[in-house]
Amino acid sequence: MDEPFESFEEHRNLLFAVAYRMLGTATDAEDAVQDAWLRWSAGDRSGVADPKAYLVRITTNVALDRLRSAQARRETYVGPWLPEPMLTSPDVAEDAELSESVSMAMLVVLETLSPLERAVFVLKEVFGYPYTEIAKALERSEASVRQLGTRARKHVEARRPRFEAGGAERRAATERFMDAVIGGDINRLMEVLAPDVALWSDGGGKVRAPRRVIFGADKVGRFFGGIGGRPYAGVAPADMRFRRVEINGEPAVIVAGPDGPISAFTVDIDPGGKVRSIHLVANPDKLRSLAEGRRLPM
Repeated sequence: MDEPFESFEEHRNLLFAVAYRMLGTATDAEDAVQDAWLRWSAGDRSGVADPKAYLVRITTNVALDRLRSAQARRETYVGPWLPEPMLTSPDVAEDAELSESVSMAMLVVLETLSPLERAVFVLKEVFGYPYTEIAKALERSEASVRQLGTRARKHVEARRPRFEAGGAERRAATERFMDAVIGGDINRLMEVLAPDVALWSDGGGKVRAPRRVIFGADKVGRFFGGIGGRPYAGVAPADMRFRRVEINGEPAVIVAGPDGPISAFTVDIDPGGKVRSIHLVANPDKLRSLAEGRRLPM
């Protein structure tokens, strides 16, 4: 292998991890990494002293361009837009800081930032880059980057999910919720839902899914009660299989039919062990990574 390829492959997982947190989908992240490779392989590298920093800089700017166009498309998206779920290893859930950085709830919060704010937040708060390096990557003054970082951090702090419960506690609470859903036990389901629980459901207009966020335990309970025992995405209940996995650092369930996944959902647990938010992805375009068994590099 030639030197440019070896240097790029050494940092590919990091570049994908940055791009995924920036863009929220594996498809867009992989496209950004591929664009970064094309620029890296075709460019003049003679003056590059730090390939890792240079590649992160390229990837961040490619992701910024893609995010700006993606945000315009997402404004006309049918129903709530959710990130593409990806499998993670069980040990990720034990690291609260790491699991929070890729959780569905956090990625939803990052969608509310401007592209530049998101870039600064991801590089500073998730990957620990100093403002001096971020300023060079974004070709902006350090002062302006610090302002972006402060604004983004305050915005996220006001909306971010709090993972007060440990991994084992979250897993146990999630298991109770999943047992109730899979078993069709509405009474048990109501016992594990927080009064102000919110259900986010992304069908992308391609499969049946609520087109607005559902709030409140009664309404969320009725939703799950209403879908039980009914075919979904052309799959009869008898042909559905439920598989417990780790998705985006959280305990989750994949619902699959004979041809692969038809939906996946993660839950966020409050300090009292109740489910406070549910993220359900059923858009077929966002289930490809799960179908392929692809894991998110951390």
